[in-house]
Amino acid sequence: MPRAAILAVKPTSPPAETLTVKVDGKSVAVPKTMPDPLTGKPIPTTMIQACAFATVDVPYYCYHPKLPVAGNCRMCLVEFGTPAMGPDRKPLTNPDGTPKIAKSPRPAIACATPVSPGMEIYTKTPGVLEMRKGVLEFLLINHPLDCPICDQAGECKLQEYSFDHGQGASRFAEVKVHKPKQVDLGPRIMLDDERCILCSRCIRFSKDIAGDDALGFVSRGSHSTLTHYPGKPFANNYTLNTVDICPVGALTSKDFRFQMRVWFLKETKSLCTSCGTGCNIVVGSREDKVYRYEPRQNEAVNSCWMCDAGRLNYKWIGRDDRLKQVLAPGSDGKPAPAAWSDALSALVRRLNSVPAGTVAVVASARQTTEELYLLSKLGRKTGALTDSVPRIGEGDHFLVNADKNPNSNGARLTGIATAQLGVNLSKIADGIRDGTIKTLIVFGEDVTRHGIGPELLSRLDTLIVSDILPNATTALAHFLLPGCAHVEKRGTFVNVKGRVQKFMKAVEPPGDARPEWEFLHDLVFNVTGENGFATIEGLFNQMAAELPAFAGLAWKNIGDEGVTVPN
Repeated sequence: MPRAAILAVKPTSPPAETLTVKVDGKSVAVPKTMPDPLTGKPIPTTMIQACAFATVDVPYYCYHPKLPVAGNCRMCLVEFGTPAMGPDRKPLTNPDGTPKIAKSPRPAIACATPVSPGMEIYTKTPGVLEMRKGVLEFLLINHPLDCPICDQAGECKLQEYSFDHGQGASRFAEVKVHKPKQVDLGPRIMLDDERCILCSRCIRFSKDIAGDDALGFVSRGSHSTLTHYPGKPFANNYTLNTVDICPVGALTSKDFRFQMRVWFLKETKSLCTSCGTGCNIVVGSREDKVYRYEPRQNEAVNSCWMCDAGRLNYKWIGRDDRLKQVLAPGSDGKPAPAAWSDALSALVRRLNSVPAGTVAVVASARQTTEELYLLSKLGRKTGALTDSVPRIGEGDHFLVNADKNPNSNGARLTGIATAQLGVNLSKIADGIRDGTIKTLIVFGEDVTRHGIGPELLSRLDTLIVSDILPNATTALAHFLLPGCAHVEKRGTFVNVKGRVQKFMKAVEPPGDARPEWEFLHDLVFNVTGENGFATIEGLFNQMAAELPAFAGLAWKNIGDEGVTVPN
């Protein structure tokens, strides 16, 4: 099985066989086996997993639940005991009938040691606490004291564990080993060798998850350093995941480096819109500016990873040339700045007067499902020909999908597009050319790049456009309605596997820009006469009640990880 295909491997049912262990005196039943993070095959449950079942925290650096076990940091050392056996190989018992436990004279690393029936694990004994202090003391011998200027401050496990398990003073009196502070590993990653604690998480991720064996350690002892393969920069499409899993400030993102203190960031649950996978993300923002995207765990979609291209696809949100002003025909017929109420009133009059069959709608599959649903209502009322623009690019065998629209399935399920997106675009162009189509409604697309050029657009009586950034289509619009990026509103997308996922609002839109579903609600109500809901929750529930694909769903039941629907 390809290493990059591991996310497709999921246990079909929970393990049936369990065993009982004690963690700090607390009995807990744990599965006898757990799925291997790479193959999905059952492997023995380890001590650290048993401690997690018992909700007992064991500190660690090199261990990661999605990576192969390395067992090289020793931070997870614990003491343990197993049922004692007599000469006849039968369990010995105490006077009260309980099993007699033979404590091991040596500790064990919890991340790599399997549990056994009746085992007792001790995580808070004086010996364990001394071992943790010793491990931290060794890790801090050559570590620089630069927490105040470190990008990882506030998210650093070395910082946290030093406070929780370390000691107040260092006994090291020698000169620290100094290593390079700014090592360019690749186009998106900067390494501070002095901060690296040699946990090898980044190496294992690159080799076993991303399938790019590009990183490794060189030299020995205190002089060991992380580096990339000679002559081959660390440049695959998943490099920034190593920043997420680095437990210290060794690997930093060139994009986010020195931009913002993490404790100032507001975190909002959202989705990546770069392709149809719909990776779950956390948007980090402050004062209505987006600073970073990070992956959010969802085992049904992206586990805890995301691609670099999707992670960096946010810069356009804060562009200075964002569309911020509503335009509507003025007294001379030319587009002029207008209030939302005046523009929508004029639009309602136009759409209520157009003959049926003279309207077409091109709605982007980057719009939310709720917005596509409202546009489909508008299309049905006006007898419009509707479609969405397909976006097909290059995918991979991990997370990147060839469908570059985040909501192609939403366009299909709401009826804006057929099973094959784009089949009606040429018909719309022909309709404008022969004079059948007089009014074109465009949401989120530059149709001049998809067969409906400026010459055709100039033949229209009415061109209604909503978009976020200026383009050749917005330049020709009679009505221009500034819309929002998905981080500026709430809604849902349906990914390529038919999973309905919701996202939350992180920042405010600029100027007069409004979430498209808000003004579409007003427009649809006044054109079709159908009453709707002024909240996204009510709108989604109305859509679910009307469209068979969403039957039985409610906004409150989608949850943070989404729900799969037929597609």
